[in-house]
Amino acid sequence: MESKIRDRDIQYIIGNLLRYGVWIALSVAVLGGIIYLFNHEQETVHYGTFIEQNKTIFALISETISGTFSGSGDAIILLGIILLFLTPILRVFFSLIAFFIEKDYLYVCITLIVIGIICFSIFYGFAH
Repeated sequence: MESKIRDRDIQYIIGNLLRYGVWIALSVAVLGGIIYLFNHEQETVHYGTFIEQNKTIFALISETISGTFSGSGDAIILLGIILLFLTPILRVFFSLIAFFIEKDYLYVCITLIVIGIICFSIFYGFAH
């Protein structure tokens, strides 16, 4: 049985995934910036001290989601940044599916290695 998905179809889907992913992420970040500016328009920002927050990725995502639902501008900005970060990762996952459908197992292995490196760097290198 011949696959009905052609390489051109996969390239089209991946291109749209990247294009719309970036636009959605930027729109969310801009919306968060507008909300943040409305809520903090009279505050002065102090850049003199830097406070490092040593959080896990799960704690950060949990805080971002709860802050987004409560309408916090900085949480919505962070959600936009996370969406922007996830867009190329989704592209890699979609490539894995495409290579699997094409039965190109060498590239399936290479893509799995890339996904492993990304997961390792996210989970073990995030807090440093």
